Amino acid sequence: MSGAYDQLLEATIQHLESLKSRGVRQVAVSAETLRALTQPVKFSVASFPAPRAAAAPAIVPQIVPAFAKKFSEPAEVRREPAGVEAAVNSRSQPREEEKAVLEGPAKAAAFAALRERALACVKCAHLASSRKTVVFGVGSPEAELMFVGEAPGADEDEQGEPFVGRAGELLTKIIQATGLQRSEVYIANILKCRPNMPEQSSGNRKPTPEEMATCIPYLHEQIDLIRPKVLVALGATAVEGLLGKTLGITKLRGNWRIYRGIPLMPTYHPAYLLRNQAVSEKRKVWEDMLAVMEKLGMTISPKQRNFFLKS
Repeated sequence: MSGAYDQLLEATIQHLESLKSRGVRQVAVSAETLRALTQPVKFSVASFPAPRAAAAPAIVPQIVPAFAKKFSEPAEVRREPAGVEAAVNSRSQPREEEKAVLEGPAKAAAFAALRERALACVKCAHLASSRKTVVFGVGSPEAELMFVGEAPGADEDEQGEPFVGRAGELLTKIIQATGLQRSEVYIANILKCRPNMPEQSSGNRKPTPEEMATCIPYLHEQIDLIRPKVLVALGATAVEGLLGKTLGITKLRGNWRIYRGIPLMPTYHPAYLLRNQAVSEKRKVWEDMLAVMEKLGMTISPKQRNFFLKS
């Protein structure tokens, strides 16, 4: 197909996925548009490789009537109920038709478009007015391993990149200990904006369930575009935002879950290890990472296997 056709198709797909992420399940289409869709499409032979030019017009009439019939039904808009549980139940597992795989330039374009939408987002007016920047995510869109945190802190809000403070430095060391580099994985948060703080106050607050439910569609699109082999949820709030679990990270860590069809490993947040320097706690996180390495098929050396074990 021509480059122009590919771009148009990709833009259409992204628009429909954006509507879907906001709870829209059917789209109203005018009668004129429906009539136009059912008309035979004229293609320029120069727009297609020679072997496929003759086949294209024959394919279109078979597809368009079914497409037109689907969108000629009465339009209905259904909004998901507020709250993280609703978001988990309705969106944590994509349906088969949502699993389109994009590669190369198409994937890069879709990722760039998603980033632009996130950077311009003002769905949470109180967060948009207080943030310095939107913290979209960092790393490789081709990553096999993806880390998910809860929300940006003050350092992340300042620099526009997740996990850049002390906890981020520790996460980088953990990644490097597996034999990977930070640039080879992908790191994102459920919330793309720093939760606003009262005036004259310092520190960071936990995002609310409503804030996470509003922002998590961006993370869903990131996951669906990257399609990592393994997800790692960092900390109790990230696990709550993803799974709606309130059992506590102590009970959940180290136990595999499935999220959007991908194995998910809950583990402690690096900030917890900064507060609790016990070797036993460090070992628990490392055991979780060993399980992640095994799931990815990575080679584990004796030194890696024995980290934090007493001699």
